[in-house]
Amino acid sequence: MEKKYAGCTVKDVAAAEFIAVYAAHLKKVGAIEVPKYVDYVKTSPRKELAPYDQDWYYVRVASLARRVYCRGGTGVGSFAKVYGGTKNNGTRPSHFKKASRSIIRHALQQLEKVGVIEKDPHGGRRLTRKGQAEMDTQAATLLETN
Repeated sequence: MEKKYAGCTVKDVAAAEFIAVYAAHLKKVGAIEVPKYVDYVKTSPRKELAPYDQDWYYVRVASLARRVYCRGGTGVGSFAKVYGGTKNNGTRPSHFKKASRSIIRHALQQLEKVGVIEKDPHGGRRLTRKGQAEMDTQAATLLETN
C-alpha cells in the first residue's frame, strides 16, 4: 500500500499544528531530559511568571527543532532574539529583551543527544538526516489525520 503523503515535509504543514504534534511525540518517546528547574523558571527576563502549560519545555524543543529545520546554521544567540520580545516597564518606555539563552542551549543540547540536530562547522546547529526523516514522518502523519 502506497503512502498518500510520501513526499511531505515540515514546510507543508502549519507551524502550530506541527509543533503540537512533534512536542507530543517527543514527550511520548521520552528521550528528552527535562531540567529540574522547569516548573518555576521564566523563559525570558521580560516575563513576570513561569509558563502555565506543564509541557511548555517540549513545545519549546519542538519549536526549536522546526526552526533549525527551516533555517539551519542558526545559533543560540539568534534563537534568543527570535524568542525575545518587548518588556513592559510600567510608565517608562518599553524595550526589547532577549529570551533565556540557558533554556535554549539546554533544549538544543537535548536535540543533539537524541540525534535530531548537530553542530554546524560554520557555526550554529543543523539538522541531521535522522532528524529530517523523523520530522517529515510526523508531518506526514499530521497531514494524513487532517
